[in-house]
Amino acid sequence: MDPRVQPVFTQDATTKSGSLAESQHRVLRNTYWLLALSMLPTIGGAWAGMQFNFVKLFIASPTLTPLLMFGVMIGALFGVTALRNSAWGVPALFGFTFIAGLMLTPILSVAAGFRNGGQLVGLAGGMTAAIFFAMAALATVSKRDFSFLGKFLFIGLVLLIVASLANLFFQVPALSLTISAIAVLIFSLYLLFDVQSIVRGGETNYISATLKLFLDVYNIFINLLNILLAFSGQRR
Repeated sequence: MDPRVQPVFTQDATTKSGSLAESQHRVLRNTYWLLALSMLPTIGGAWAGMQFNFVKLFIASPTLTPLLMFGVMIGALFGVTALRNSAWGVPALFGFTFIAGLMLTPILSVAAGFRNGGQLVGLAGGMTAAIFFAMAALATVSKRDFSFLGKFLFIGLVLLIVASLANLFFQVPALSLTISAIAVLIFSLYLLFDVQSIVRGGETNYISATLKLFLDVYNIFINLLNILLAFSGQRR
């Protein structure tokens, strides 16, 4: 090989590698910023739900209302996915997170019925943040490939959804807590899986990436709060 070729080849490979790393870092940075911003409409949705007593709909129809809201969330989820490459992607994402905030109304209303409800909400939020930072750090610094988790997590998620829908009809408290404990585990591992996918370039769209991380964090928070209320709630 002509020795004059080698430096050019090395420089070109280094440039490409540096560009790829910078692109992945940019997606991750934009995802974290958008995830933080998406919490604002979520809080707004939760506030609106509490102010307008949205929980009355769930009390009036404890089975039909959650199913309808689940359908609305699925529709909004597909909307964000369809618009992720357009200028409407971010507004669609914020609309979805606002709806997700509304869906927090029932569990926040339950928390409001406990003397230490506010503390438990804060504790659930703190624990969720701790899980997020721990999994994000592990996904970023670990050299192990966690992509093998994808198939198992998807199967677990499908079974979890089926069990959750079934429990809407049976209303078994022990089953609800079991589902919540499994959900915390599944979505914590999903955080690890999703963040590493961004870090390694498997996910290049920051709107899609934000949506995945938001769903992970959202479900961890809800299920942690459900567990805390069951075991540590102090009724008035």
